[in-house]
Amino acid sequence: MSTIAQVEGSIVASDYEAAQAKKKSKVSGKTIGQPELSEKGQKYYEELKKKYSNMDFVLVSKDMKEQAKAQAGNYANPNRMVVLIDEEKIERMAEDENYRKQYESIIKNAATKLPELQSSLGKAASNVKTFGMKVNDNGTASYFAVVDKSLASQRDRIEKNAAKKKEAQKTADKKAAKKAAEEKLDKKRLEGKEQDEDTVMVEATTIDELIEKINQALYGDGNRVRTEEERALGQHIDFWG
Repeated sequence: MSTIAQVEGSIVASDYEAAQAKKKSKVSGKTIGQPELSEKGQKYYEELKKKYSNMDFVLVSKDMKEQAKAQAGNYANPNRMVVLIDEEKIERMAEDENYRKQYESIIKNAATKLPELQSSLGKAASNVKTFGMKVNDNGTASYFAVVDKSLASQRDRIEKNAAKKKEAQKTADKKAAKKAAEEKLDKKRLEGKEQDEDTVMVEATTIDELIEKINQALYGDGNRVRTEEERALGQHIDFWG
């Protein structure tokens, strides 16, 4: 074989390998839309999920980026933060080390703040079905939460009634009512008959703002009387600290 033929053959092989590397296929797991990743992208995405295994990753197709948060409630888990990230970012993170470090830093910061977020919300945290973050195109993150207002209303009524009774009776009533409310909520979930009007999506650009909006959604003007324990909890989180 001539040298020219060998070179041409090498170029063809190289082109084939490059084409195969860019060939994309559908991704299994939690998705919104029909995202596809290259072999390299899929390998990196699996590594990313393992690295931050305390978070629930949801891969979003590029045509569903705007609608993604509206569907995030389908992956409700109050103890694990949902991470919405689109297929284009995963592909670039797999190829570009600096880009990868930038966005992994954003994800890492959010992962470490969930316990503090729950603590700062106090009892209000039990009314949040989902905490989540969305990785934006401009190198930032935005935050959201799906809040169950009906459970909060039930608990507020319980507290007001219990305040009129003796301390021992108040404690017993709160425990019984809380259990009943949780059983009712579980039953509704099993039957698939949750009322949309009982839940609300709140969005924010910072953790502090998210806390404020969650309390606003639950208690209106935020003038609800808090317990000593709640007042003692920190209400400010420096996300980038």
